[in-house]
Amino acid sequence: MPPFPPISRNNPLILASASPRRRELLTQVGLPFRVIPGDVDESEITGEPARISLTLAEKKAARVYPLTGPSWILGADTLVVVKNRILGKPRDQGEAREMLELLGGVEHSVVTGFCLLNPEGEMSHSQAVTTTVRFKPISRKELDAYIITGEPFGKAGAYAIQGIGAFMVESISGSYSNVVGLPLCAVIEALILTGALRAFPIPFD
Repeated sequence: MPPFPPISRNNPLILASASPRRRELLTQVGLPFRVIPGDVDESEITGEPARISLTLAEKKAARVYPLTGPSWILGADTLVVVKNRILGKPRDQGEAREMLELLGGVEHSVVTGFCLLNPEGEMSHSQAVTTTVRFKPISRKELDAYIITGEPFGKAGAYAIQGIGAFMVESISGSYSNVVGLPLCAVIEALILTGALRAFPIPFD
């Protein structure tokens, strides 16, 4: 057990991400945290999706470390992969339509890499989690109607499984919260394993 204070109401986890979905997930399970976004250049990272997501998660956490006091830091990055192609966030309606057309009627993978830095900035845990999602065949009318809602924008793969986009999801194998943006089961297990949490759920003060 490392000689660091565990996460508590007075010693919250640092989330190195601006993602509102990750904030919602951590709030859902009652984990004390505060947000310091770790902005990094994602354009030059290459390799397998799991390696890319881990590299970006680690870079985000490392970027945040000098900006905070001694705290546990969580970095994360989520990728959507279909037919060996990584789908980012759509820039416009045309790109959103192209992504959703690729996803319709087939399976795709959602890969989230996450890492934990201890309060001295050392890597305590690094892991990638993959979930397989299958979409139903999607008509052009459905695609157009979904894009008009605005939900596809700001989402990797141009959809939100926790929102309207759920109507397209035929099946899922693996962590649901991973598709939202953070594999909560794996993250909490890692927090306990590294000593960042002494127990979970955390009792209310």
